[in-house]
Amino acid sequence: MSIFQKIPWFSLTLILLSYSTLGWIIFEEKAPWYVRLITAVTILLSLVLVTNPWLKLDDYSHVFFKSNARTFFVAILAAFLFFLMIAWFRVFLDTLLILCATILAKIDFQAVGLKPALTFGCISFCSILGLGMGALINYYV
Repeated sequence: MSIFQKIPWFSLTLILLSYSTLGWIIFEEKAPWYVRLITAVTILLSLVLVTNPWLKLDDYSHVFFKSNARTFFVAILAAFLFFLMIAWFRVFLDTLLILCATILAKIDFQAVGLKPALTFGCISFCSILGLGMGALINYYV
């Protein structure tokens, strides 16, 4: 079976569309060049966290709940993040859409049995391409 037949094209299309909306929003806000650069670097770092299996975040979750004081501060932080979610609901929905599309693609790549490096490469290429496409579409429309 060819590598092109194994790639989950529907998931990559969803990633391309969701990141193009992000690129559209960033370009519409006329953000400076360093905000665009920070956005691209943040996207790549978040993709590393999602796609690499050697980063097991659940192994480190016990650090947050080691004592009652830490658990209290984690609860306060969670309440603050919930407040931000409600206050900036539109931003939260866009972020949730991007995160869900990325996780769906990761699951599809994992189900097919492709290597994590290829998964990261395909997803990051589609996300950066979508970011640029959204900016270009906004510029020309």
